[in-house]
Parts: sequence; structure tokens; C-alpha cells
Amino acid sequence: MAIAAVATTLNVWAYIAQSQPASVNLSPQFSPVELRGSTGGSTPVNEIVGRAATPTGSCTGFANAAPSHTVILKGFTESLSILVESAEDTALTIRGPGGAWCNDDFVGKNPGVAGQWLAGKYEIWVSSYAKNRTAPYVLRIRR
Repeated sequence: MAIAAVATTLNVWAYIAQSQPASVNLSPQFSPVELRGSTGGSTPVNEIVGRAATPTGSCTGFANAAPSHTVILKGFTESLSILVESAEDTALTIRGPGGAWCNDDFVGKNPGVAGQWLAGKYEIWVSSYAKNRTAPYVLRIRR
């Protein structure tokens, strides 16, 4: 019985840790970063960013109103990519100093955005196509 209680407690803590938004600070010469999370939420992404589409794609899906992750870039980065990998079909929305970027199906069903990035704070949402649907994912940030 005690083992079951400990296992249940550990599972609850694992869920809480995954459900918290991750925040990272990156210098322009950072090493690759992987953040894990789970989609889910009831707010349409297009309402969060105030637009239906961006030059990188449509702003689609449902997410929590609070960002899934926050990335602080300490300086201009010549080449940076953010890619979501998931077994489910997900979408990506990023809002930062230069505007907003949305994407679906950058590599297969996985969304991503790549290019030059200004220094500053970037809010990132990983969304699913069904309201309140959860799906695990890995967010990869690379130069």
C-alpha cells in the first residue's frame, strides 16, 4: 500500500512538472535545447495572437491562454529553428519582438519556424486541433 501511495505521488509530481511552462534564457551561441510538454487547452490560438495567419502559416488549434514555454534570447541570433516533434498532429505559435509566427506541418505533421531572431522574449504555444486534447511533445531549439 505504501509503495502504491509513493508511486501515485511520483506520478502526480511528474504530471505537475510537465504541465508547468518552461522558461529558458539563451545566448546567441547556445547549445541545442529540448523542452518537453503536453498540448491542451480551450482557447483558439488565433484569439491568443490576434490573427488567423502569419507569413509562416495559419494560426490554428487550441491551447491554454498562458504560453507553453518562454524563451529569452540574450542577443540577435543569425539562424535559429524551433521544431515540435509529436506522434500527434500539432501546431506551433510564437509571439516575440518581431511579431508573431504560426506554423503547421514544417516537417511532416510536425510544426516549426526557422530564420533570424531578434533579442528578446518569445512566448511559445504548442496547440492541438481538438479543444482540450492533450498530446506529449518535444520542442527542439537549435542554431
